[in-house]
Amino acid sequence: MGKSRLEGKVALITGGARGMGASEAQLFLDEGAKVVITDILDEVGQETARRLSPDGSQCVFYHHDVTSESDWESVVADAISAFGKIDVLVNNAGVFEQGSILDTSLKNFERTMDINVTGVFLGMKAVAPHMVQRKQGSIINISSVAGLNGTPGFVAYGASKWAVRGMTKGVAKELAPFGVRVNSIHPGIIDTPMLQTFDEAGEGVREMVRTRIPLGYEAEPIHVARLALYLGSDDSAYSTGSEFIVDGGWSA
Repeated sequence: MGKSRLEGKVALITGGARGMGASEAQLFLDEGAKVVITDILDEVGQETARRLSPDGSQCVFYHHDVTSESDWESVVADAISAFGKIDVLVNNAGVFEQGSILDTSLKNFERTMDINVTGVFLGMKAVAPHMVQRKQGSIINISSVAGLNGTPGFVAYGASKWAVRGMTKGVAKELAPFGVRVNSIHPGIIDTPMLQTFDEAGEGVREMVRTRIPLGYEAEPIHVARLALYLGSDDSAYSTGSEFIVDGGWSA
C-alpha cells in the first residue's frame, strides 16, 4: 500500500462545517492529514468534527469569523497548539450573493467583499509568517468561475472572486522565495447548500443553468476536494500562482 498523499501534514480549512469544506476535510483525513475545520456554524461544525474524528485526535473544530483578525490569530495559534504546525490552508469560507449592479445594495456588496475577500486576505496574512518560518506550505484559495469571466447578475460575487484570483497571484510571487505555494481553485456549479440560491430564483432556473455545463451535470463537493488534495500535497510542488478549474467545461 502506497504512502498517503498528506501523511504527516496538518490542514486548516475554513467553512469546514458542511459542503465543500467538510468534503475536503474528510478526504484530507483519509489521505493521512490532521485537520482543523472552522466555521460560524458551531453546532454543525462540532458535529462534523465528531463524525470525522470521534476522539478529537485527528480533527478539531473552532468557531471562526473569517472577517475578524483576532479570530484568525486565535485559530492559527490554536491549530498550532493542537497539532504542532500548519502545512495547508484552504480558504474555503464564502458567501454567494446574487444581484446586478442595478439592485445590489452597498450593504450587501460590502458584506460579500468582507467575507470573500477580506477573509482570504486575513487568512493568508495570519498563516504566512508560520509557513515562511518553516520554509514550506500550501495556501489554497477557493475562487470561482465567476473570477474568470464576466458574470452578469452577480456583481458583488464576481468582484470578490476576481479579487481572490488577483491576490493569489501576487502573494504567490511574494512567498515563492520561502517555499510557500499559493494557488486558486475555480469551481463551477457545485451541489452544495449554496446551490439553493438558484432554486430560490424561480422554477426552471437551476435546469437552465445546467444546460450551460458541457458535461451536463453539477459537480459534487468531492470533485473540488480532489483538486484541493492535489494542491495540498507534494504532487503539486512546482505549481504556484495558478488557477485550477473544476467546472465541467463551463468556462472553456
